[in-house]
Amino acid sequence: MTGRRHDIAIAGGGLSGGLIALALQRARPELDVVLLEAGGAPGGNHRWSWFASDLDEAGADLLSAMRITRWDQGYDVAFPAHARRLTTGYRSLASADFAAALARELAPGTIRANAQVVALHADGVELETGARIAARTVIDCRGFAPSPDLCGGWQVFMGRHLRTAQPHGVTRPVIMDARVNQHGAYRFVYVLPLAHDELFIEDTYYADSPDLDRRALSSRIDAYCANHGWNGELLGHETGVLPVVTGGNFNAWQASLRVPGVARAGARAGFVHPLTSYTLPQAAATAQLIAREADLPGEQLAALLEGEAARHWSATGFYRRLGAMLFGAGAPDQRYRIFERFYRLPEPSIERFYAARSTLGDKARVLVGKPPVPVLGAMRALLASGAPMAERA
Repeated sequence: MTGRRHDIAIAGGGLSGGLIALALQRARPELDVVLLEAGGAPGGNHRWSWFASDLDEAGADLLSAMRITRWDQGYDVAFPAHARRLTTGYRSLASADFAAALARELAPGTIRANAQVVALHADGVELETGARIAARTVIDCRGFAPSPDLCGGWQVFMGRHLRTAQPHGVTRPVIMDARVNQHGAYRFVYVLPLAHDELFIEDTYYADSPDLDRRALSSRIDAYCANHGWNGELLGHETGVLPVVTGGNFNAWQASLRVPGVARAGARAGFVHPLTSYTLPQAAATAQLIAREADLPGEQLAALLEGEAARHWSATGFYRRLGAMLFGAGAPDQRYRIFERFYRLPEPSIERFYAARSTLGDKARVLVGKPPVPVLGAMRALLASGAPMAERA
């Protein structure tokens, strides 16, 4: 054990852990905080995106230290029978810029990279090297933990950062282009114009299995780029598998992760949009809450965050039910019809949906009218327990 005792130790330097460290630096710079990241730098290899309407003023201010790509002229969606241009602004943050901002903004010594956590305790963290980091309060931000206590499906994706040989001509994000072969899942391609000659192209699937076939996804991105006349230099790529939780026993899942006296935040605590898998708005709000309550001992902070997570689970039940219908109410290659219909709604309803703030009126608009999936299938999906989200082999 080192002789130094930190005020707060954060296990996991991803989005949630990094934003907590940043919020603490902003609000309580006198605190001794350590951010423990298993990899070489916080954030890993990811890109986080969100709608401008997802964050309140305080959340946007917290992110202001980051180098964010912004589109204020709206975005496009396209489906076989419907295309639309919406006006909501869109934002995106690359993990390299996230890591650079944390290195710049946090106090020297806050970030400890290549620190693989093997055990957490109320008074400290054990590392793979055998070192023990002592702390008054420990926060677990190590990411989502699949469990048979939860059920649902998966969002599987591969993204490619491309510098095009010529200007590509794309002027706004394409959030969903579902005019592609579905391949047994709800598949769409997501395109971000990062510069006049740079694109981020992501192939995404709402799939029953978390399996990610890199060769198949890469070839499909190749075909999509060729169809649009895009070619050039590969600048980077990423892959990922995110949970789409449709139900389960939330209390049992949380109990399986609980360490007495250790607080949990981020996706590990359930702070995620159940259907879209977005985490940034929830991560920003949680970071600000922790900064306000930074003097709480670990046991009290853990209880506070568990209560907030339980309220979030209760408040987002509508989105889990929609997810159950998406995965269970029709043929996989027809799932796109749910989103095709959704994007005919008034724009404020779409904004509130992504921010997980849908009103009763919004929910009624989603559910009334001719259903995009068979009625009996939708009823069976809502009554079914769904597939357990066990840990991948």
